[in-house]
This record gives sequence, structure tokens and C-alpha cells, in this order.
Amino acid sequence: MVKRLEKAYIYALLFFLYAPIGVLIVYSFNQNKTNRVWGGFSLRWYIALFNNRDIMSALYYTLLCAVLATIISTIIGTFTAIAVDSLDGLMRVVYVNLNYIPVINTDIVTGISMMLAFAFAKIKFGFATMLIAHISFCIPYVILSVLPKLKQMDPNMVEAALDLGATPWQAFYKIVLPDISVGITTGALLAFTLSIDDFVISFFNTGSGVTNLSIYVYSAAKKGISPEINALSTIMILVVTALLAIINKRALSNNSKRGEK
Repeated sequence: MVKRLEKAYIYALLFFLYAPIGVLIVYSFNQNKTNRVWGGFSLRWYIALFNNRDIMSALYYTLLCAVLATIISTIIGTFTAIAVDSLDGLMRVVYVNLNYIPVINTDIVTGISMMLAFAFAKIKFGFATMLIAHISFCIPYVILSVLPKLKQMDPNMVEAALDLGATPWQAFYKIVLPDISVGITTGALLAFTLSIDDFVISFFNTGSGVTNLSIYVYSAAKKGISPEINALSTIMILVVTALLAIINKRALSNNSKRGEK
């Protein structure tokens, strides 16, 4: 009886969380413009979506910012994680705990603090400020993804490579990088997912003429939810879900390999 109640509770909770998303996806294929009446299955709003210049512009800025933020934050986060891993004692604890602060902080605190920093430095708001804010937001997650892989490494491997005549760069490229590649990939996927899905930090740090998808959806929702936004939201949900599935699959694969070892 208790197990049945537990299962019923879990199913009810999942239904409560995902039913609105399911309704949104279903009505993105609705022939009618209104969401109150089902007019039959149609791809009308997906076609209209890709013919909408404002949405395509927002999609361009979203993907450009997400790709650049992912690449830059992954590079900076990886080398920062290596530097933190080389520290000992109190300094390592301090740096690791400092890295947790942006992760634990709410997005609005990070967004407003970045906005104030740009305003204090008299930097003109636009795509550059939004990109810098996204990079700063993503770096801690990359560090947290890479650090566990560095901890699992055998430090004697690098020392042995150096003793055998390898340069520090060769030791990094042939020994360290392959061992932590899974953590780097996971960090990059997380950075891309967080960047493409972010609203608060983008909203406070963008300028006129630069709008990503989340800001566009927020602005359009004030006028009323259109079927095009339903189609756009469906695509975003599918993209983010696919990326999270990849991340979870890699994590499960790593855990199983670790268990075998």
C-alpha cells in the first residue's frame, strides 16, 4: 500500500510539472490561432516562425552568444580548474568555495551585479556585454565539471611523462587532456544549455537592438501568447532536453566505467 502511494505521488508530481509543457507542445501544432479551440493538426505556426524576421534575429543572437560563451568559458574554466587542482591546503579550499558562490547565487544577483559593473566601467550595453555576462556565468559550472576528473587522475603519469623527456605542453596534450576530456565536454554542454536558456542575466546586460530568444518570448508574452511562441518554446524545450539527455548519458557512462575499475 505504501509503495503504491509513493508511486501515485511521484506520478502526480510529474504530471503537475510536465502537463503544462505537454499542452504547450500540443497547441504548437494547432491550426487555430487561439489556444482555446483545437482546429486540427498543422505545421502552420512552425512555418510562420521561420518566416518571422524578429524571431530569426533573436535566434541568431542566441546561438552566436551561446556558442562563443561555451567556447570561451570552457577554455578559461578548464585552465582555471587545472590551476586550482595544483593548489594545496587552505588555498585550494578557498578557491573552490569562491567558485561555488556564483553557482549558489540567484541569477538576478549575478545579472544586476554585472550590469552595475558595466555601468561603472562606462561600457556601452550591447552584444559584447551580454556575451561577457554569459561567459562569467558559465565559467564556474565548467570548473565544477572538470575538477572531479582532475582529482581522479594519477599525478604520477604527468611526472613520468616529464621524466621521459616530454615538454609540459606535450604532457598536457597527451596525458591530462584525454583524461579530463569527459569533464570538459560535460562542462561545455552545461555552458551551452545555460547560455541558450538564460533570461535574467541577458535581460539586465543587453542593449538596444540585441535580443535573444528568452527576451523575445518575455516581451511577446506581454501582448498575449501567440502560436509562434508555442512553436518556438517547443523547439527550445526539445533542444535543451536533448542536451541534458547527452549530459546524463555521459555521466551514467562515466559512473559505470568507474564502478568497473
